[in-house]
Amino acid sequence: MRKYHINVFYSEADGGYIADVPDLESCSAFGKTQEEAMREVMIAIEIWIETAEAEGDEIPEPRYKPAIYQTI
Repeated sequence: MRKYHINVFYSEADGGYIADVPDLESCSAFGKTQEEAMREVMIAIEIWIETAEAEGDEIPEPRYKPAIYQTI
């Protein structure tokens, strides 16, 4: 399985965490905690790929490299 970079951030407007996959257009998920958002986005990635395969669409290779970010 390809390993895609995932951005996780807190959304004041949504009152929870958003997990976003930059390489997969419109692939994101929501959770009340970071862990829940990560679990949900892993499901979303699987569904995104399954749907692309079924539709005969190209599945992009991961472009973004994992990085460690720190917020102060």
